[in-house]
Amino acid sequence: MSKRKNWILSITGIVIVGLFLFPVYWMIITAFKTQNEVFQTPPTFFPQNFQLDSFLTVISGGVGQYFLNSVIIAGCATIVVLLLSVPSAYGLARFKVRGIGLMMLVFLVTQMLPATVVLTPLFVVFNNTGLLNTYVAPILATATLGVPFSVLLLRTFFMGIPKELEEAASIDGCGRLRAFLQVILPISLPSVLVCGAISFFFAWGDLIFSITFNRDQELWPLTAGIFNAIGRYGIEWNNLMAFATISVLPVIIIFVLLQKHLVEGLVSGSVK
Repeated sequence: MSKRKNWILSITGIVIVGLFLFPVYWMIITAFKTQNEVFQTPPTFFPQNFQLDSFLTVISGGVGQYFLNSVIIAGCATIVVLLLSVPSAYGLARFKVRGIGLMMLVFLVTQMLPATVVLTPLFVVFNNTGLLNTYVAPILATATLGVPFSVLLLRTFFMGIPKELEEAASIDGCGRLRAFLQVILPISLPSVLVCGAISFFFAWGDLIFSITFNRDQELWPLTAGIFNAIGRYGIEWNNLMAFATISVLPVIIIFVLLQKHLVEGLVSGSVK
């Protein structure tokens, strides 16, 4: 009976995963189809005439600049989030801070607010400081929403690390900062990488901040530049899907490389 239950659960899981991944599969195969095959009835589930013209069209259309902009914005936003959230989360986990309950509540509330709530205040601030039409505006905007999430997540992880590790390091002559850099960070590296990946994914998929704070299309990321893949007199679906495939490729690669850290224990093997 247990074996039958395992088979049912496995089949159910495969079906659910297939349903979630089918749109991604359809996007990719559409990018390799001709425009005529895209509208063919009945639809084909694999390209009959495998072609790369749509990718060449998109690449020659300036996707490289959009890709570079996305890398700059997402990469710098991730660095800002980690530089601010990692020491902040460690301090909130190790030291007694007055009003920490209210602070955590405020951080939690910020995660419930849509991006449009902070859009106008940030626009006013960036306009007064001369940061509009620069990379700095979307970087700071996405980091503003990423820092509270990372602090909430990392604080819980740091609280789970035994204090005995730091006490043992202090006996060996390590100060608080050295113990944090040489003992705590290596142990919590999987969690830090997960927060970095989530922050990168959030910044990579940002659209509203980039098009609001940057009127210059030369500074737009892939999410905003994808509109240029739409034809003037109609949507060229194979070109559009080629653009979308290029856009999600870095996310898929990063997720595959970091998937083991998503399930790896935070302090596994740290205390024997």
